Amino acid sequence: MYKTIVVHADDSPAMEARLRAAASLADAHGAHLVGAATTGVSWANWAMLTSAMPVMPGDDFDVLRAQGRKSLERFSEGARRLGVASFEERLVEDESGRALLLQSRYADLVVVGQLGAGTSTVSGLPQYLALHGPRPVLAVPDAYAGAPLTDSIVVGWDGSVPALRAIASALPLLARARSVRLALINPERETGLHGDEPGADMALYLARHGVPVEVLVERTEWPAGEALLRLAYDHDAGLLVSGAFGHSRYREIVLGGVTRVLLERAPLPVLFAH
Repeated sequence: MYKTIVVHADDSPAMEARLRAAASLADAHGAHLVGAATTGVSWANWAMLTSAMPVMPGDDFDVLRAQGRKSLERFSEGARRLGVASFEERLVEDESGRALLLQSRYADLVVVGQLGAGTSTVSGLPQYLALHGPRPVLAVPDAYAGAPLTDSIVVGWDGSVPALRAIASALPLLARARSVRLALINPERETGLHGDEPGADMALYLARHGVPVEVLVERTEWPAGEALLRLAYDHDAGLLVSGAFGHSRYREIVLGGVTRVLLERAPLPVLFAH
């Protein structure tokens, strides 16, 4: 179960969507929410950057602190409105990626915005946390309006270690789901990663955890990320589960890959792990 959930709190309109998803999880799991806002830079780095300027560095840094506190006020107001029973505010004086990476060490899940306009004040934050962090990352799109996460879940399974870690991280959600589709996209292309019957071993593993799982083998010319999005749409999924950066990070970011497609285009929350 998820008992501590960190939510990235910022001043973007998209914070409401990620808070709504986090509140739903907190209610289902009896979890404590931690709203984490950042100044975007540490005091030491700020003082060094402003040392040659004709201003007192503390004055401008106080503005950054005030902006962070304002984001936390929005977080707390939203948490109360959504009926969250247990939550707290944390203002971290550091760059957002490093700050949330530290907070994630003491949590079960990190909730951030997806990529896209208005989603996050920090470019590349979901990828950074998924790639370097010890915990799964739930990336929530701006338009998320509170649809149930666990009525229908699509899980991308390609036999990779990141996919395996994503599935293990999502077990608290998968076990509560009404239906789970274990999706394999062109599994014959991943030789050596599946048994004689692709998906059967993972389906058995999930079934032993009480997951109502069905295996879907999709053979298509569509890229894997696009195929997963189509399956999620076809099955009215409320959540996608996927490994992050199953191939090299260079290939995923520069040449394109499942992680990039899902972060840029998924209209539903996606749980990532690396």
